[in-house]
Amino acid sequence: MVSQIAPMLREFMQKESAGGITLIFAAFAALIVANSPLLGAYRAWLDIPIVAGFGGFVIDKPLLLWVNDGLMAVFFFLIGLEVKREVLDGQLSSWDKASLPLVAAIGGMAIPAIVYLAINSGTPENTAGWAIPAATDIAFALGILALLGPRVPVALKALLLAIAVIDDIGAITIIALFYTGEIDTTYLMMGGVVFLLMLAIGRMRVASAIPYVLLAILMWAFILKSGVHATLAGVAAALTVPMVARNGERPLEHMEHALHPWAAFLVIPIFGFANAGVTLLALDPMDALAPLPLGIALGLLIGKQVGILGFAWLAVKTRIASLPQGVSWRQIHGLSLFAAIGFTMSLFIGNLAFVSAEQVDAVKLGVLSGSTIAAITGFFLLRSALPTAEEAQAMTDPEAKAVPAE
Repeated sequence: MVSQIAPMLREFMQKESAGGITLIFAAFAALIVANSPLLGAYRAWLDIPIVAGFGGFVIDKPLLLWVNDGLMAVFFFLIGLEVKREVLDGQLSSWDKASLPLVAAIGGMAIPAIVYLAINSGTPENTAGWAIPAATDIAFALGILALLGPRVPVALKALLLAIAVIDDIGAITIIALFYTGEIDTTYLMMGGVVFLLMLAIGRMRVASAIPYVLLAILMWAFILKSGVHATLAGVAAALTVPMVARNGERPLEHMEHALHPWAAFLVIPIFGFANAGVTLLALDPMDALAPLPLGIALGLLIGKQVGILGFAWLAVKTRIASLPQGVSWRQIHGLSLFAAIGFTMSLFIGNLAFVSAEQVDAVKLGVLSGSTIAAITGFFLLRSALPTAEEAQAMTDPEAKAVPAE
């Protein structure tokens, strides 16, 4: 499996790692600003009204919603490209490759939701947030994973990536089914017509990115006005891009390469800065034990470990799947904690689930505390489970010999 990892996958993980570190700095910056005299300016910046449109078609939203509905559509477009590539020609292209991450991801989504609902069983107003701890932030996770350097087996990175891709598919499905408001069928049909046009262009295997981008923007605007969450337009648009064009070019890979730096170093850090700002100074420590933040934090910390590690163990024991070569159960345990870093997607779903400022702040508290503890615990657990630098070099270069001490 390790020898089959494509160079593009290595490049992807390198970019995601660097982007994850950028996201960490953006989140810390938001926390610093939100707990400083700049809080008023920070909130005023997020509330700046921005109007765009032509004729009678107008979109009027504050900056925060342009970030969450607009910039994040670019991120979801990239997710759509990654999902299509992985399904057609990647880690999810066969049952042998997909079985372990598929079963682990299902457990990693189901058990956190169950933990959250159990803790919030007495607060029905919080049940809408059940999907918040089911998410995984692959950029954040790979950013922390990068700190462990080349000691991390490539097969383990690939497994984390595959679990995150399946997790993204689950999150997209959840958003479409459970977090869609009142629907304007006229705009939805207009978006559908644009989607069909994009499908036709894709079937013609057009290589140029221009028609896909222009039509994707138009479809995004129609879907936004329809009431369906506009980020789903990004996913739908990505699925129309062909793997191979008529002239032999690979437009899907080209778009993926072009978008990665923008998503990793601009879109996601801006989203993190805009959404991670929670005022901690005014919080009572007991606030973290309220059902909403506690359900999210424990859903991430306990639910992800039990779900991913437990379901993976069952899959291997029942011979549904097998462990990748060179990967141990302790490493899978550490990986489950890295998958418990919800951050971007968890905050995103939290903004869809709740509208009151009090609940949104509670979501931020739960996501930040759970993700932070998971990142720290996962780092030290995985570090203790990994081979030393010398052992890792020997595994990747069997002919390498230790240099005798003088």
